Amino acid sequence: MGKVPLEKAAPQQAVAGPPAVRASDADRDRIADILREALAEGRIDAEEHAERIDAVYRAKTLAELEPLIGDLPAGQRYVPPAAASPAVGVGPRPSGLRPSGHGIQVAGAKNVVAVLSGANRQGRWRVGAKINAVAVCGGVELDLTEAIFEQQHVVINATAICGGIEIKVPENVTLRGAGSGVMGGFDVREVESTEPGAPVITVQGVAIWGGVDAKVVHGRRIRDLRDE
Repeated sequence: MGKVPLEKAAPQQAVAGPPAVRASDADRDRIADILREALAEGRIDAEEHAERIDAVYRAKTLAELEPLIGDLPAGQRYVPPAAASPAVGVGPRPSGLRPSGHGIQVAGAKNVVAVLSGANRQGRWRVGAKINAVAVCGGVELDLTEAIFEQQHVVINATAICGGIEIKVPENVTLRGAGSGVMGGFDVREVESTEPGAPVITVQGVAIWGGVDAKVVHGRRIRDLRDE
C-alpha cells in the first residue's frame, strides 16, 4: 500500500522589522559627550575610549550607537530623540549653551573628522557655536584666522587619539582651554581679548597618545563678530 503524500506546507513569509533609523550628527555628539565624561570619571580607560569614539563617528544608525554606552549609567536612561516622547508639561529644550558634568555642551555642531586621514577647515568659512574635531590616527587643522564668526561664544570639542589637532585663531579673540592629555599633550595658549564683543573660543576635550595644540596667530585679526 503506497504512502499517502503529505500536503506541502505553505512557505512562511519573513516578517520585516522596522527600518533602521539613521543617526544624525547630534546623536553622535551626545554619545561622544557621554564617552568623554565616562573617561573623565574613570569608568572606561583610554584604550576603550579610543575604540568607542572611532565607532561613534563610523556609526550610520542609532542601533549602532546604543551599544557603545550600554554599560554606562547614562546608557541606561538614554532614549534616542526619534523614540522619545515629551513629558506632560515639559517644553522643548532651548537651543544654545547647556550645562554638562564636564565642560560645555552646545546644540548644533559642525563635525570635522579624520580617521586614518587628514581634514582641515581654513579660509572664509562660517563658524557656529560648536565644532567637534576628531582625529583618530590622522590629523585635523582648524584655521579660524579668516573665519566668519556667527556666534560670540564658540566651543571646540577636540578628541585626538593617536593623532593631532591644530587650532589657529586670530590675535584679538579670547582663547580658553579645558582639556586634558592621557599619555599625550593638550596645549591651549590662553589669551583674553580686551575688545568688547570679541569671540570667546573654548577648546575642551582629550588627547590620548596624541596632541591638541591651540594658539593665536599674531598679525591676523577679526574685524567684526559677523564679518560678512
